Amino acid sequence: MSLLDDPRASEALAHLPDYLGSHIRVSAAALTLGLALSLPLAILSRHRPLLRGALLGAAGIVQTIPGLALLALFYPLLLVLAALSLRAFGVGFSAFGFLPAMLALALYSMLPVLRNTITGLDGVDPALVEAAQGVGMTPRQVLTMVELPLALPVIMAGVRTSAVWVIGTATLSTPIGQTSLGNYIFAGLQTQNWVLVVFGCVAAAVLAVAVDQLLALIEAGLRLRSRPRIALGALGLAALLIATLAPGLMVARATYVIGAKTFSEQYVLAALLEQRVEAAGLTATTRSGLGSSVIYDALKTGDIDAYVDYSGTLWANQFHHEGVAPRAQVLADLKRDLGRDGIALLGELGFANAYALVMPRAKAEALNIRSIADLAARAPQMTIAGDYEFFSRPEWDNLRRAYGIAFKTERQMQPDLMYAALNAGEVDVIAGYTSDGQIAKDDLIVLDDPKQAIPPYDAVLLLAPKRSGDRKLREALTPLLGRIDIVAMREANLRAATSDGTPDSVARWLWGQTKP
Repeated sequence: MSLLDDPRASEALAHLPDYLGSHIRVSAAALTLGLALSLPLAILSRHRPLLRGALLGAAGIVQTIPGLALLALFYPLLLVLAALSLRAFGVGFSAFGFLPAMLALALYSMLPVLRNTITGLDGVDPALVEAAQGVGMTPRQVLTMVELPLALPVIMAGVRTSAVWVIGTATLSTPIGQTSLGNYIFAGLQTQNWVLVVFGCVAAAVLAVAVDQLLALIEAGLRLRSRPRIALGALGLAALLIATLAPGLMVARATYVIGAKTFSEQYVLAALLEQRVEAAGLTATTRSGLGSSVIYDALKTGDIDAYVDYSGTLWANQFHHEGVAPRAQVLADLKRDLGRDGIALLGELGFANAYALVMPRAKAEALNIRSIADLAARAPQMTIAGDYEFFSRPEWDNLRRAYGIAFKTERQMQPDLMYAALNAGEVDVIAGYTSDGQIAKDDLIVLDDPKQAIPPYDAVLLLAPKRSGDRKLREALTPLLGRIDIVAMREANLRAATSDGTPDSVARWLWGQTKP
């Protein structure tokens, strides 16, 4: 089968207009804002050493912050500002997706422009400035007619560097809800779909090189005073931006937005929800790869319309209930807490996906370990791996309190890579998921939790406050309730992780397996 016939490549190409267009729009907006801030500040500070040092120092500090962290920090900050704006002026704004991504990327873009603008202006021959002043030019005329034109090639070199940085860092904006070429990378890593990972990396690299070369053409035109080169580079950039507008308008017309978290099962379930919505004659789009707190806040504020979460996650993490409770109490508490936020719990899908401590069967039997209580005695000589959230979640605290368990080493890694590390013997135990098909495939066992330190995790379907009374959406999604059992979900997760299937194809298979 050729690459073009590969369903994974077909899926990647189908999403390209949306992902590439969104990536270009947020990058262009961030770079424009960064230039609008950097150029005036650089001009203002060029003869003020203290201000110049402070600006370059602050911009340099921003560069030391990991891109994903900076993007993530803007989301809660904007949420607070949006709430204050709504309370004070009666007008709010969305803190999801485009705005936090644009602001964070704009900060990232500032250092090269600041530095190169100051360097370019300082590099202008003082004799030329004196000559301009000698013929009666005002300071503004000297700046605009002499210094800036001579410094433009150096400034453009800074703009080129900023553009490449912004385009690369924009791939990290997926977890805060901004669609980008990073959607390929995050989805591919979670579903072990390496075609998507490579596709996303190559697309981002090609875009960065294309933009850099167009800016280089403008830079050469400025240096050589060649208007055709400047015009050709500017036309290329304009054509690239204009070409992204039509796909963006098409996506904007989508009626419903389905959310998904950052692991394989969520990609499949989001695809299933989208397919059921579209089968009802409605339009939908998906925003995948969202963090646990981001996705709930996005639902609460109406930035997404529906998604699948897990009762224990919400009960313990979102609403901060402590200790353990029976399933019925967890669901009752959850309905009450969700109701306070105006969110509708449409119902349970029929399976549970709980955290669980998982070991290779052969090793567990050799060590006579059947439960977490048995594991606790040997844990100080063992290494455990968990996903990025596990060791900061209440469930981990509950396990430590209930069993007094402490491991020699705790490692964080991608959920799909945990199983590879366990099979390779690099870790002894993982915090896995009970609905994961890898458990049966790799002959692993889930250790018993006799003290019920981990709460129940029924998969529940949630609707945003503005959609809680939406009859069409309810009719489209209600047929899923109670129809997906754990056996079908485990097989779906296994197909998503180990086959050539895509989330869309696995979702279609899963719908065919639902119980009547």
